[in-house]
Amino acid sequence: MQEYFESFPWICLNRECVVDIHCHILPEVDDGPKSWETAEQMCRMAAEDGTEHIVATPHCNDNYFYDRKYLSDLLDRLRERVGDTPKLSLGCDFHLSFENMRSALETPQQYCIAESRYLLIEFSNFGIPQQIDDWMTQMCERGIVPIITHPERNPLLQQDTQRIIEWIGLGCAVQVTASAILGGWGVKAQQTAQWLFKKKAVHVLASDGHDTIRRLPLLSPARKVLTKELGEETTKALVERNPRAIISNGQPPWL
Repeated sequence: MQEYFESFPWICLNRECVVDIHCHILPEVDDGPKSWETAEQMCRMAAEDGTEHIVATPHCNDNYFYDRKYLSDLLDRLRERVGDTPKLSLGCDFHLSFENMRSALETPQQYCIAESRYLLIEFSNFGIPQQIDDWMTQMCERGIVPIITHPERNPLLQQDTQRIIEWIGLGCAVQVTASAILGGWGVKAQQTAQWLFKKKAVHVLASDGHDTIRRLPLLSPARKVLTKELGEETTKALVERNPRAIISNGQPPWL
């Protein structure tokens, strides 16, 4: 039975399974690592930090075209270079443009994490689509769960945090950036993250790592802070139970 479970990399028996569902780990495809060597180093850094599974999340926006087949092939190459640790899956950092929103309604699986129903969505810093509530409702009706990425860093949402609560009510989840908790994105982002935690409106902690210098693929520094502030069980839900359920297309505890 143990061998059977070990054949599924997302299942961790009686041990930690830290999962990072938002990390720009693929090289030469967006503003993430510029070389295979840097991508490998990021994987090693994450593994040494305790992350056992990373979701590669290339941008899908006006600047970076998202080709699922091509990116899947790149992920296979990265797996060959880094070995079994960390495990790697493919997702998408999905920008909420009009064209993207329409495409996601037609073919959501093209953008979701692995083979799951979970989709990372990113708001522009300059405008929120007027039809966003209707779009989120339609996505949820199709069985897709939008995960709002780093709302604490968005200047528009920093001024209207109640909208985030309303979107959770529609069926969305929220992912906060680990470095924002430490002040890496400024005081306002840190305060917004703290407000969301107080409202119990954060479901996943992720690194949004891009490189090995400024935007690191690390979770443990923020995890230590959250353990002191929120307790061990809540923190484990943010970096283990909830993200593990996402990559395995399960039913996370928050739903």
